[in-house]
Amino acid sequence: MVSYLSRFEWAPKDGVCRAPDSEPFYEGENILQYAIIETGGKQYRVTSGDVLFVEKLPAEAGDSVTFDKVLAVLDDEKEAVFGAPLVEGACVTAKVVKNGKAKKIHIFKYKPKKNYRRRQGHRQPYTQVQIDAITVG
Repeated sequence: MVSYLSRFEWAPKDGVCRAPDSEPFYEGENILQYAIIETGGKQYRVTSGDVLFVEKLPAEAGDSVTFDKVLAVLDDEKEAVFGAPLVEGACVTAKVVKNGKAKKIHIFKYKPKKNYRRRQGHRQPYTQVQIDAITVG
């Protein structure tokens, strides 16, 4: 019988590693492969199946996108491959889940005693993608 840890019990008592409030995770079951990609001026560490929010891409929901700017590919079985600056022939394919806008942020400029007040809002557009595969050519 596997006993579940509560949210605040971090040390496993039975040798089974698991995240708080989740199903048990056994080390060594899956081989972890991840890549570091660049899109929208930011770098992301991604594995197959990850869902992440990136800067808006020119693609509709359900489309497939390919990230060619792969900076590194790391695998448990093989040696790590680092690019200088990019890894040759490596790409990460993903599926667009949805496009949207983030929560509104409010900008308020104010200068005391000068009757100067400016109010402005901004909603940053984003694209939510799910990583399908990491390939090294």
